Amino acid sequence: MRALILLHRWLGVSFSLLFAMWFSTGIVMHFVPFPGLTEAKRIDGLTPIDPSQGPYDPPAAVNASGIKDATRVRLLWRSDGPVYVVTGRSGVSAVRADDLTNAAIKSASSALMIAEAAARQRGRNTSQAALVDFANYDQWTVPNGFDRHRPLYRIALNDNAGTELYVSSVTGEVVLDTTRRERAWNYVGSVTHWIYPTLLRRSHGAWDATVWSLSLVALIAAISGGILGILRVKIARWRIVSPYSGWQKWHHVLGLGCMTFVLTWIFSGWLSMDHGRLFSTGRLSAAETAAIAGTPAWERMSAHGAQSISAHAREVEWFVLDRKFYRRDRTGLDAQRLVSLDSGVNSSSPQREFLDPGEIIAFVERVASGCNVPVIVHADDNYAIAAPMPNAPVYRSVCGGVWFHIDGASGAILERLDPSRRAYRWFYSALHTMDFPILSARPTLRSALVVILCGFGLVFSLTGVVIGWRRLRLQFSL
Repeated sequence: MRALILLHRWLGVSFSLLFAMWFSTGIVMHFVPFPGLTEAKRIDGLTPIDPSQGPYDPPAAVNASGIKDATRVRLLWRSDGPVYVVTGRSGVSAVRADDLTNAAIKSASSALMIAEAAARQRGRNTSQAALVDFANYDQWTVPNGFDRHRPLYRIALNDNAGTELYVSSVTGEVVLDTTRRERAWNYVGSVTHWIYPTLLRRSHGAWDATVWSLSLVALIAAISGGILGILRVKIARWRIVSPYSGWQKWHHVLGLGCMTFVLTWIFSGWLSMDHGRLFSTGRLSAAETAAIAGTPAWERMSAHGAQSISAHAREVEWFVLDRKFYRRDRTGLDAQRLVSLDSGVNSSSPQREFLDPGEIIAFVERVASGCNVPVIVHADDNYAIAAPMPNAPVYRSVCGGVWFHIDGASGAILERLDPSRRAYRWFYSALHTMDFPILSARPTLRSALVVILCGFGLVFSLTGVVIGWRRLRLQFSL
């Protein structure tokens, strides 16, 4: 018992302030997420493609890009003309559609022109736009998803919202935007909650080990406190009585009252840093990747592949599914035209938006065997997942104990759910963000519950801060 008391006492002294920080910033994060470029903003910022400027030649773009394992090719219209963005597992590259030369951004003036064009497409005032920085990392570009685009040009519009756009030096795309409000709230939200200073977060390994270790020790502090809280309870005249007084009594009583939430929230927060340590990652296994890793034979793509591009297209993408070529013309956030190139493209070709279940099952069976006919994942599903395109279906193909979620608009594998990953969905997402289907369908109730529970956790943690401060004063005054 004495060892348990000493363990909890000094871990509490060390971690009470950290607990208070996590609960308070968790409330902020629920309402203001980390800055990112939404699909709606990305599509709105694209300039419509002029089909008359063709003919376009995706196979030639792949060859010129140097991406040997290219799996997707996109056609965009930048302020300096049409550009192909070629993507593969090994990297990404951009080439000009007219002469197939490298289309990477080499000057600040080019980046500024691209940012201004995207902002004007979204109805923003660009009269005061200016380059602010050109760097590999800053506070808002530390996530690994930006690695393929570094270094990044940061353009400030100097508008009323304090908007800043980030332009990839590799592809010339706007890959992020932030506003003054987002940045301010995130300093007291995500940045603090995730212990996200740029110097630490730019090294993913160091950041991962630091936050995982701190979360584990915090979990031990919470567990030891829970055990002590129960052991110290007294029963008098059929009432639960705390043997403490003052701040310690408040800490004891509040701890008992919100013990279940605090323990599950700290535990699930620790699991947010799991990254494959205890649970699977949701990515394809090596064998599954090898089954579909064959580089498409782009030179065999039908000559029709670049014909009949929609006059309203803002982005055109060519991809391969089950060794067959497809083209999708994105005409808006929630609208596209999908064409199967192996059947040819002509005026009588059927118009459709999405892949059908037969095409999905043929693709998935290259990865796994014994798969059921794919079904559409609905918003109220226990394992719901949304495609980037708002109204696009997500197909679930169940292959034994493994589920695959496939984007019906692009054919991309969004998620691999084995039993471990399905369990992780409940242990992390449900417990930490209240992402239970019954609550997700009632966002106001969910938000209220998050604020109330984290509020109790904050008050409870502050009693620990006071007790810890008094303990330190007593210790050092002697």
